[in-house]
Amino acid sequence: MVHQYKNNGYNIVLDVCSGSVHVVDDLVYDVIALYEDHTPEEIADKLSDYSKEDILEACGEIGELKDAGLLFTEDVYKDVIVDFKKRKTVVKALCLHIAHDCNLACKYCFAGEGEYHGDRSLMSYEVGKKALDFLIANSGNRVNLEVDFFGGEPLMNFQVVKDLVAYGRSQEKEHNKKFRFTLTTNGVLLDDDVMEFANKEMANVVLSIDGRKEVHDAMRPTRNGKGSYDLIIDKFKKMAKLRNQTNYYVRGTFTHYNTDFSKDVLHLADLGFKQISMEPVVAGPDMDYAITPEDVMSICEEYDLLAKEMVKREREGKGFNFFHFMIDLSGGPCIYKRLSGCGSGTEYLAVTPWGDLYPCHQFVGIEDFKVGNVDEGITNTEVVDEFKLCNVYAKPKCRDCFARFYCSGGCAANSYNFHGNLTDSYEVGCDLEKKRVECAIMIKAALAEEGE
Repeated sequence: MVHQYKNNGYNIVLDVCSGSVHVVDDLVYDVIALYEDHTPEEIADKLSDYSKEDILEACGEIGELKDAGLLFTEDVYKDVIVDFKKRKTVVKALCLHIAHDCNLACKYCFAGEGEYHGDRSLMSYEVGKKALDFLIANSGNRVNLEVDFFGGEPLMNFQVVKDLVAYGRSQEKEHNKKFRFTLTTNGVLLDDDVMEFANKEMANVVLSIDGRKEVHDAMRPTRNGKGSYDLIIDKFKKMAKLRNQTNYYVRGTFTHYNTDFSKDVLHLADLGFKQISMEPVVAGPDMDYAITPEDVMSICEEYDLLAKEMVKREREGKGFNFFHFMIDLSGGPCIYKRLSGCGSGTEYLAVTPWGDLYPCHQFVGIEDFKVGNVDEGITNTEVVDEFKLCNVYAKPKCRDCFARFYCSGGCAANSYNFHGNLTDSYEVGCDLEKKRVECAIMIKAALAEEGE
């Protein structure tokens, strides 16, 4: 399968199954579009604006790329999908819901202002310890394990965070494990002590901010209705500086009300942040802030604007990373990861404050998806098996999509929330993901052109 598109003056050809990217001139671009279904003579007749000699030469070069496995390659991965479904998995990552409580009242919070539509609860040290023990016991021979302190707002339970990190570190040598801890915070309780601890123990820190002050304050107010931008912005700038502008993200959410989100990304970049993520909100059509199908075109144009500006700034020595444009074209994830995505429900689980296990944080509270608890382990193997079968070939909308090996079939929670099953696709999300992939490849092409 080949995907062709034009972006920012570049003619780009992606060979989907090999991952090869070709930046070509107009002639080769047009010839490739006809190559599989026409003879060279027929192509010459159809492309009469070009000389026949040039067309035949282009056909020869395309044939060489095809023979080398760099163009029009066959999809060999679908042939191994049966073995893929039978693979043994181990748990390698936990999302610890250290606090089902929050000091903000974000309007788009899928967790119901941090409480996940249940009781406001804080995880005890005992439950967290059992969760880490569960992870160690179920991780097989895997050495590197990941634990994300999540909420709600984790800093509302900071002492337990510190105690669990200390416990995890105490177990590493005995069990031949290495914990990679991360922390996601809204920043309200961020202070020098937290920063010192995080910079010592956290491999990554996610700092939640939606960009421009007016945008952020409109969607992320405090519980008394006031904006939170001024409470956090200086703390976040200090945190990023202390981490040498690496191993963190400022992460925002854009909605129907700021589809011009590239301005929010650039606002953060202008403040000096080098690691930026800005996610489209996922919400039902009954929410006034939900992104609509009618928004998709303008959002895609924003991605194009952002990509062009990023190329410009990189050339000026003022570059920054945007999470959704980060693609590794020379390596990237293994085939299992490309087929199955984040590993939710199999390799990755969420733990509630009282110790229940769910496939990921977005399934927390949906009883049908509870897979067990930290005392008994995984007891609902049917749900785990269902997630194990989630892959790009189990999803009809993914099988012929050029982006399938980059998004790995998209988010299972989005599929369930919008269609009631795990093997469908959230259409708006798909459209935006395809545009992000195209922009990411364009950026690589533009910078590679100048050896950057």
